Amino acid sequence: MHESAVSAPPGAGILQRPYVLVTVGACALVFLAAFESLAVTTVMPVVSRELGGAGLYALAFAGPLATGVIGMVGAGNWSDRRGPVGPLLASVAVFALGLLVAGTAGTMWAVVAGRLVQGLGGGAMTVALYVVVARVYPPVLHPKIFAAFSAAWVIPSLVGPFAAGLVAQLASWHWVFLGVVVLVLPAVAMLLPALRGVRSGNANGNSSANGNGSDAVGGQVPWALGRLAWAALAALAVLGLNLSAGLPVAGPLAAGAAVVIALLAVRPLVPRGTLTARRGLPSVILIRGLVAAGFFGAEVYLPYLLVERYAFSPTFAGLTLTGGALAWAAASGVQSRLGGRLASPAAVRIGSVMVLLAIALALVTTALGWPAAVAIAGWVLAGGGMGLAYPRLSVMTLALSTPDTEGFNSSAMSISDSLGGALALAATGIVFTAFTTTAASFAGVFVLTAVIAAAAVAIAPRVAH
Repeated sequence: MHESAVSAPPGAGILQRPYVLVTVGACALVFLAAFESLAVTTVMPVVSRELGGAGLYALAFAGPLATGVIGMVGAGNWSDRRGPVGPLLASVAVFALGLLVAGTAGTMWAVVAGRLVQGLGGGAMTVALYVVVARVYPPVLHPKIFAAFSAAWVIPSLVGPFAAGLVAQLASWHWVFLGVVVLVLPAVAMLLPALRGVRSGNANGNSSANGNGSDAVGGQVPWALGRLAWAALAALAVLGLNLSAGLPVAGPLAAGAAVVIALLAVRPLVPRGTLTARRGLPSVILIRGLVAAGFFGAEVYLPYLLVERYAFSPTFAGLTLTGGALAWAAASGVQSRLGGRLASPAAVRIGSVMVLLAIALALVTTALGWPAAVAIAGWVLAGGGMGLAYPRLSVMTLALSTPDTEGFNSSAMSISDSLGGALALAATGIVFTAFTTTAASFAGVFVLTAVIAAAAVAIAPRVAH
């Protein structure tokens, strides 16, 4: 653990010495990643139209998600070997390089290439930041810093799409990418002084088992080239699943094969017993993926539902997502203030139930033609559930890790999060196109995501060690 964490006064907060610079810098990186994600979603139709890249539109979103898995594994392994400073700085550099490539692109293929590089850096940055939290902050402050990370998504969700559209209209879509590069530099500058004392997890030379059950050799966690290969295979499977809908005849077969390959490839990337919901850390990692799959698999179809079935304008329909984001941040703040008065397993169970109820409300609204306000209010409930569950899942992952496994377990959590959402989005896309009526398509999507959320509720009691 970082020396400042050991000697921290009991009443210290994340915005007090010696944590304030790390907190501001880390939250700034999370903010910029969130802003970039929402902003690119807003301007990508303009990019596609200007560059004639409609055929590559889906790949521009699926690509970063897939390469991010490779970045997560690499950063986790590197962090366990040498500490999180090197991986964090390298990931920010790769993230910025991807933005530069996309921002200066003259063809859609160049934009996709930049997005692939950007995804690699973004996935690695997420894992490195989690390990920084483990090394810098004492456990009592973990709920607060993870709540701050959640809150860092709020402003981008409010102003990101509008600001991106304004930049694209007044200047160029290129500056949506390039502007983030300029803002990354001061965020890293704030982090550097505070990270100088962060050491590797095995500085004492102790050999311990890594998250996959193999022992470190010679007192140091070895390079896990095999896990990197599995990560690459999982990334290819995710891409294949996303692209399988474009195969008119072999699509279902290709989709099934992609799911099987993804599950086989992910096994070495997560703690043993994850896919069988073994009690403790494996179930924590699995729940993270299931909750992400249920929530994000349903969320992307809510604005679509409001536009198609209720004649909402796209801008007004998007406010549903803003409401969920605000509830997420508010619930994160509540769980942070409650601290030990709300046990982490209880927060995960309550949050999972809230997400399931919200998806059920969206399903009933679709199936019975209820007012749109029911689904909109339900999604505020879903955001609150995510705000309760997500920070506590992060806290539990670090609490159940040793210094030599913080990187592996943090990457496993991020991989579960990413793959869960990616697989759910691909599956809901297939379900949506399988029905002949719009009402049935939306109902099918919400049935599938409700089943996923119900699985999360069923497994949630197993997170307790």
